[in-house]
Amino acid sequence: MMGGMGSTKFDEAQARLTSYMRSKGLKVTRQREQILRTFIEVGKHVGIEELLWLVRQTSPGIGHATVYRTMRLFVEAGIAEERRFNSGASLYEHSEGDEHHHDHIICTSCGRIVEFENTEIERLQDEVAAELGFRLTSHKMELYGLCSACQEAS
Repeated sequence: MMGGMGSTKFDEAQARLTSYMRSKGLKVTRQREQILRTFIEVGKHVGIEELLWLVRQTSPGIGHATVYRTMRLFVEAGIAEERRFNSGASLYEHSEGDEHHHDHIICTSCGRIVEFENTEIERLQDEVAAELGFRLTSHKMELYGLCSACQEAS
């Protein structure tokens, strides 16, 4: 288990999950807790298959359907966000709420995903929205290109 920040993120996510599950009359099982711990500790965008493989390192009896259904619960509870970059398979990332907004740049060759924050881009988006008579409530920006490693390989 990770110490420090990782366990704090897990504790916060676990509290959010417990609250959500109680509101739905559901229980937080050991399997769900193990999936949550693994998901938080992975610390990056992760697909169902990779998460399943990681979960099975400590809990070999957990199946694909359990991980899939649990990730759907995490999305509903606001713990995870489901992303589909470049129309590929769903990837999940830990949702830390609006206070931690970030955008993504994705390599079209190797699939590497880099998160970034840029206050100038955020300001320009608000400016464009205002010029068009909108007030932004949310947005997702994905940029696509070749990472430096793939540029060198081609």
